[in-house]
Amino acid sequence: MKSIIISALLLMCCAAVQAQQQAPQGAEPTQSQVQIERARISSERTAVDARYLAEEKGCYKKFVVNECLNEARARRRESLADLRRQDVSINDAERKRRAADEMRRLEEKASPQKQDEAAERRERSLNDQRIRNDKAAKKDETERENEANAQSRVKARLEKEKNLADKAASRASKAAAAPQEAARREQKIRDAAERQARVQKKRAERTKPLGDPLPAIPVPLK
Repeated sequence: MKSIIISALLLMCCAAVQAQQQAPQGAEPTQSQVQIERARISSERTAVDARYLAEEKGCYKKFVVNECLNEARARRRESLADLRRQDVSINDAERKRRAADEMRRLEEKASPQKQDEAAERRERSLNDQRIRNDKAAKKDETERENEANAQSRVKARLEKEKNLADKAASRASKAAAAPQEAARREQKIRDAAERQARVQKKRAERTKPLGDPLPAIPVPLK
């Protein structure tokens, strides 16, 4: 499993470096650059899935399995959502590049009037693309907010379950110790009663008369 993750990460790094070297700043992506980016995204998806499988396996070795699994799934969803956004961005850039190529081709063949019309169409196309990008960005933001809210709800539920489990364990512990505590109290009562009896016995022995008085000696008469 570790070798799969390492291999996927190496592929991601190589693809990212190659894409940065081949894509000039501000230039429209070429077809080869788009293919490199898609290969990078595919490699990252493989790495995300491999990392999740490794984390899932590790979760079953922990005490709090569900919480660990929920956190691993949340990280996987977040990573895959980011890759989906990148994929959408690449697709939009590819469509934009193709549309721009087609517009340039038409403008080169058209008359000045047609060129003006083509320029207007291109402007409208670019404006529509900006609108779509804005909608996609808002959708992504909404998804991130929903994901954050879902994670907060999961965390709150897990904390509540943990508190309930702790209280149940405390009650069970007290219930298990109750007979022993009752036995200790009874023993203390018996010990106190025995001590009291011994004290009373000693006190009675100290106050008991030593014996009957001696008879008086008669005095002889003269």
